[in-house]
Amino acid sequence: MDETGLSSLLAHMPVSWWETDASMRLVSSGGGAFDDAGVTQQFLDTVREECRRAVRSTDGFAHFQAQFRGRIFEVTAGPERRDGGETGIRGLAVDISAHVADRRRYDAFAAFAPAAAFIRDRQGRYLWVNHAYAHLYDTTPDAIVGRSVTDVDSPEDAALFLALDREVLSAGKPVRHSLTYHHPDGTPGQAVGHRFPVKEASGACVAGIYADITDYTRALRGRLAAEADLQALRDQSGLPCALLSAGGRIRQVSAAAADLLHVSAHDLIGKPAHQFLAPGVDLTSLHGRWDDLIARRRRRLRTRADFVDARGYQWRATLHLVPVGRSVSRARTVWAVLTSQSLPHQPLPAITPAQIRILSLLAAGRSNAEIATSLHLSRQTVDYHLSRLRRLLGAPTRPALVGRAYVLGILDPQAWPPRSATAHHRLSTA
Repeated sequence: MDETGLSSLLAHMPVSWWETDASMRLVSSGGGAFDDAGVTQQFLDTVREECRRAVRSTDGFAHFQAQFRGRIFEVTAGPERRDGGETGIRGLAVDISAHVADRRRYDAFAAFAPAAAFIRDRQGRYLWVNHAYAHLYDTTPDAIVGRSVTDVDSPEDAALFLALDREVLSAGKPVRHSLTYHHPDGTPGQAVGHRFPVKEASGACVAGIYADITDYTRALRGRLAAEADLQALRDQSGLPCALLSAGGRIRQVSAAAADLLHVSAHDLIGKPAHQFLAPGVDLTSLHGRWDDLIARRRRRLRTRADFVDARGYQWRATLHLVPVGRSVSRARTVWAVLTSQSLPHQPLPAITPAQIRILSLLAAGRSNAEIATSLHLSRQTVDYHLSRLRRLLGAPTRPALVGRAYVLGILDPQAWPPRSATAHHRLSTA
């Protein structure tokens, strides 16, 4: 490219070139950094002393940065031998304002990023750390930069860190790992991140970016311990319970619940819980209250319901449902707990409300005549119902009939005077 072509190219770039006489008066100039020669002369007046040092320097060149009218320039200047023996100055200024602004934005981002970051030289001396790194040591970046890792960290930690630095410098590539360190008070901390080689003015150095996971690890250990305790309580207490999803599927189940249903715990996972309710349970009403529970319009739900196991046997139990999860708007899971289970039995023939009332009065110690009077029935009608109930429940005597009514869950064992278990345990909330 000839001189004319080069000048034309420079005229469209953020650079300025110039030549001056010995008095630093502009002789010629070009480039697109400044509007005209007058502005170029003003720029030269601001860098006059730096340029003159170039003439006096050993190698005859100077390299420096200069600010002018809110812009930053990288300047290279040197002597120019002119006709008549005088020495002028020639130079080139490159506008690096955009680069510097980008670097400053990056520096600000790095300095206040939440991940702890550092740069150390080969000897373990800190060249730069950000605020997150200094916070790990309860200090500021200025208190760490310039010091050795052996001055900042414990001997055990310093030896580990220097060994990792040597590993990175030797391999010449990034290394990802987790490590344990000690806080200034001696308590252990944990971090995970990368170490990688970087080039600095002092040569090859090591940089690192780490996320402190001390609190996360502590919380995780606490959660695992809580889950272990819950699992022990679930499996060793003998309490039949299950964790249900918001859609009503079984996510966890205790051994006692699996034994009640005569299904292995593994085979219960993922099954819809309602399939273990006996025929006749009012699912529409239960689903409506379940939706209220998931939407947290109810804090808990209790009902007396009939269940059926894998053999086809039925039994009655009190079902307690409690939503869990941190969300205040919608529960993700629900714990279901069964209490007061009745004796498993083959499906019973339908027992009428009148017959249940007769059983209640019988359990209260009433005679046949007293039962007939209380219910406005004839004595023969009461005798007929009692005879039929003994056949239905397989009870040869009156005391046996009362006992069977309780163990089969027909009468509520927690109520006096005796009453129907279904009538007492209507769906309730709190």
